[in-house]
Amino acid sequence: MRDTLRRICELQLLYTSETTPDMKERGRLIRRVLASDLRMLEEPLAAALGPFGHDFFVEGSDGITRKTELAWTRFCSKEMSPRPTDGFYVVLHFSTDGSGVNIVVGCSSSRFQNGSSVPLPLDQLDERCEWARQIVLESRGTLEPFTDANDFGARARLPKSFERASALVKKIAYDDIEDSVVEQHLVEAAEMLRVIYVAQSLGRELCPADQSELAMQDITRPASKASKGQGYGLSSAERVAVELRAMDITEEWLRSEGYKPKNTAAKKPYDFEAKKDNEILYVEVKGTTSDTADAIGMTHGEVALHQQEKGHTALMLVTGIRLDRKQTPPLASGGTLEPLVAWDIDEWLLKPTAFRVSRNAGT
Repeated sequence: MRDTLRRICELQLLYTSETTPDMKERGRLIRRVLASDLRMLEEPLAAALGPFGHDFFVEGSDGITRKTELAWTRFCSKEMSPRPTDGFYVVLHFSTDGSGVNIVVGCSSSRFQNGSSVPLPLDQLDERCEWARQIVLESRGTLEPFTDANDFGARARLPKSFERASALVKKIAYDDIEDSVVEQHLVEAAEMLRVIYVAQSLGRELCPADQSELAMQDITRPASKASKGQGYGLSSAERVAVELRAMDITEEWLRSEGYKPKNTAAKKPYDFEAKKDNEILYVEVKGTTSDTADAIGMTHGEVALHQQEKGHTALMLVTGIRLDRKQTPPLASGGTLEPLVAWDIDEWLLKPTAFRVSRNAGT
């Protein structure tokens, strides 16, 4: 691998978007030789990916029509990142000045949102990379040695977006490229990628609304690639565990605030009827494994309640619930409550994501 990587670095100095002999050689090295070298490391890299290593996948590209400044070769879990436009992966990028190879834990510039995969604005792409860094930091306590700048010398728009989507970077200078060094950092990158995959599989990256849409797609479009392609969705038992955990946290908070809560989830379009000082508060609980709750899913009945009883309802957002999937049924723990008492639903944006479509009785 050492000679392959160094040769690609050398060819970067001869970059042109045209199909010259040098660019043909670079393309062959990226798409065939380097990809083959990574497949030779499947055993340690798949082991580092843990449960996500069963479908270890490698591919490379040097541009579809015209040659790109930042040719790349990546590896990942095929389920978690079926295409380079989906999910997170480890990718090798080469500095345009030939100064070295950058081993990157990066992401696509699009993500599942509002029922489909959509391109991310740059600020959201930055937020996604920051989310990944925080997940790794939370698990490992450090980002070292993947703290180098995501500046590979790109000038064109698409290669610049590759830089922007690089969450964690370890640059190996040309003179330091050795097989043992490269393999060590590739394994470290795979371990970081596994941590991100675990967080994704628990729904930590998706807001509650998108989690709800995935659950809906499981019913209405069971073969949908959006819901099945990246291992995002929670099972029915996991959703129940999360919901019950959020209910417990909310009930405890209500009692601590002097309310007398009555569980009404089975019969009413709200979860608790809480009484205090002859006042009744209608309480809606939304629990999620997501780290944020900027968008939530609601039924027609729930929306109507908050509109009709404005000033007398509460929205309880419980984020960051953790799931232990080794338990049967799954065990939910943790969670951070954000109580929104006298919540004004009209201060939030309402967007329909599903419709009840019925036959017209007259046709």
